[in-house]
Amino acid sequence: MPPISLTPEERQFYQKNGYVHVRGLLTPEDAAAYRRESHALAERIGENDATWASQRGQGTRITHCHDVQFQSAAFSRLLLDERLTGVAQSIIGPNVQLHHCKMFIKPPEKGSPFPMHQDYPYFPHARHSMIAAIIHFDDAPDEKGCLRVAPGSQALGPLESVGADHHLPEFPLETATPIPAKAGDAIFMNYLLVHGSGINRSNEARTTLLVQMRDPEDEPLTEGHGSRGQGMMLAGVDPRREAFAFAWERKTA
Repeated sequence: MPPISLTPEERQFYQKNGYVHVRGLLTPEDAAAYRRESHALAERIGENDATWASQRGQGTRITHCHDVQFQSAAFSRLLLDERLTGVAQSIIGPNVQLHHCKMFIKPPEKGSPFPMHQDYPYFPHARHSMIAAIIHFDDAPDEKGCLRVAPGSQALGPLESVGADHHLPEFPLETATPIPAKAGDAIFMNYLLVHGSGINRSNEARTTLLVQMRDPEDEPLTEGHGSRGQGMMLAGVDPRREAFAFAWERKTA
């Protein structure tokens, strides 16, 4: 499939609001195939729950898996898909580097919510080039706990957060802007954008892949939130000049 680039209007929308909704990034057939791959992976890895600490004990659950490209070649192909990387280049620039990725499945009727937060506290960077792409493998209407955002909040910069989950109680989830999405849609957002999602109250799962990407020249301020795949170039090159070292010689976070 050919690369996809943002139009000038979409770029302007992103700059103002901190996110852009790209409809039909994947075909319905592609999305359905990745949904099957995601649920097959969930079956293989077994029971797990990524519900945030502040939301535990309320009867909800969410399945997740980091570094899915090491579990299934299908996800390796998706990370390098020019439809994904083309939009990322429209935002970041020609060089796009993987920070990490993770699959989420919100189960029917009890899929865990995410309170409003910024991604910044988890992996702060000097130039704030970090973006997330949320790729939808099935429909995500509001009743499934779709993404909710505070448009323009990225302009506020890093905000002081609360608790281990770094949530922002001054931004109620209920009053945030919902972004319902169709299977194959993707939402690209800056990591300073305040966002969250509600409980999946529907009778169907909500299945997504989150891909965090950055400019390789944007220096991390901390070395937390490491990933096996971190540093993989998805588009362009890494222009930094570093002395060669074998992987086993490098320090890891």
